[in-house]
Amino acid sequence: MGSLFRAAWVLPIAGRPVRDGWVATDRRRIVGVGESGTDAPSLTQTIDVGHSVILPGLVNAHTHLELSWMRGLVPPCASMPSWAAQLIALRGSAGDGPSAAVPEAIRDARAAGTSLVGDVCNTIGSHGPLAASELAAVLFREILGFNAPDPAALVEQVRAELAGLTPSEWLRTTIVPHAPYSASPDLLEAIGAASGLRPLSIHLAESTEELQFLRDGTGAWRELLGRLGAWNDRWMPPACGPVEYLDRLGLVSDRLMAVHCVQATSGEIRRLAAAGATVVTCPRSNRWTGAGTPPVAEFYASGVRIAVGTDSLASVENLSVFAELAELRRLAPGVPAARLLESATRHGADALGFGRDFGTLEPGKRADLLAVRVPPGVDDVEEYLVGGIEPGSITWLDAK
Repeated sequence: MGSLFRAAWVLPIAGRPVRDGWVATDRRRIVGVGESGTDAPSLTQTIDVGHSVILPGLVNAHTHLELSWMRGLVPPCASMPSWAAQLIALRGSAGDGPSAAVPEAIRDARAAGTSLVGDVCNTIGSHGPLAASELAAVLFREILGFNAPDPAALVEQVRAELAGLTPSEWLRTTIVPHAPYSASPDLLEAIGAASGLRPLSIHLAESTEELQFLRDGTGAWRELLGRLGAWNDRWMPPACGPVEYLDRLGLVSDRLMAVHCVQATSGEIRRLAAAGATVVTCPRSNRWTGAGTPPVAEFYASGVRIAVGTDSLASVENLSVFAELAELRRLAPGVPAARLLESATRHGADALGFGRDFGTLEPGKRADLLAVRVPPGVDDVEEYLVGGIEPGSITWLDAK
């Protein structure tokens, strides 16, 4: 049973916006995209969604669903290590929080237009809710261990944990490190080897304190590691920037997802671009945590692939990628709206390894279709979409 959806606009992402367009689907796959006046397939039902734009579901390339119970409980801070210390203290006193928080966050993300997420977690608690949801996902099982006595054994333990999960076409799992200041060099290398060809997500160049830590081993991250009993006296600072540090360990490649990069230099961004890596930017969270303001315009000027993340509800008000797009537009008014939208769709899907199924409206891809209401008189639909879209304007189209 196929469906033909008609709308005032169709935004394929893979091409220009189409006025008075249509999207044809069959068996939950896209079979055609076109404009009024071109031949459309003869399908069982035709649905006119009126003055709306049809586009692919959005991709939240970096979030932490397991922290959803912390919404509003970790106040904004001027320093990233200070903010992290508050989060660690809260988690230590309250555990994993209410079990209903993750399913609720997933529903909210879906209502805000999300098809696919990259979920970073320290447990596998979000696996069940994700498997039961309409979201596709990569579950990044994150490992911290700056003074782990046997990094290879730790990685093997986590790999066995993931191997015990029920396989799913739309829910993939892999192992990733947290950050250069929370994983030892041996652990970073062990994780890199264990992750194979899967995406490798890591928080990178997020704060000025991270740069100081890698340069000379001092500062707020060093002090926090000491207070947590996680310091390793054998560790020697690499005396370089975070991108070079990862490159020395063999982790800079086209599968790297360098999350945040708020403090990355122009040279480091070009180095990531040359390797085919992806920068995942989360500007609302960066402001909340005290990490700073990401150089969004510079990201786009460099040619590096850019994806969009919200981070967690511990550091943003909601998990809306549309809200993140509005912040990107504010920070980079000169970047074309089409490029911002590509970051929130195609680039995120490609970085997460789901590019064959998500990110654009093209024949063969999964028919996860959004319809967003557009006011009459809007001629630049792409610019309208990066201005901030509320869930009440969004409808998921049932492509049976």
